[in-house]
Amino acid sequence: MTNINILKSLTQTTYDSVEGYRKAADVAKSPALKRALETRQQKRAMTLSTLNSGLQELGVQPITDVSVSGKVHQMFLKITDALETGDEAAAERVEEGEDYIAEQFRIALNDNDLEARVKGWVSTAYTEVSEGERFGDMIEKQYA
Repeated sequence: MTNINILKSLTQTTYDSVEGYRKAADVAKSPALKRALETRQQKRAMTLSTLNSGLQELGVQPITDVSVSGKVHQMFLKITDALETGDEAAAERVEEGEDYIAEQFRIALNDNDLEARVKGWVSTAYTEVSEGERFGDMIEKQYA
């Protein structure tokens, strides 16, 4: 996979997670969970901005729409469905989605062919994604 394809894929996954958090916050029943999801969505949106800036620097159009078939998109659709049935199920889906996105970033960071500037963008984004993974673990424990 080329550097551009890796960055595009991670950016798409990040976009999907921003939208997933937005949808999840819209339907959350618990006010505390709603606020927490909105905060994570804002942080993830900043990460998306960083990755999209990297794409633009490489001469590629930024990602501005949710993927139709992406795994994270599908996971976050499950989150929305889960929130309709309860905060506990939603917390479990968020945790699954965060584990997935974190793993995608770890795989990219272990790619020895990733050029330095792309690796820098991915590494910066991974810091926030790691926070999201810890958030997912925390809310799963709190709401399970």
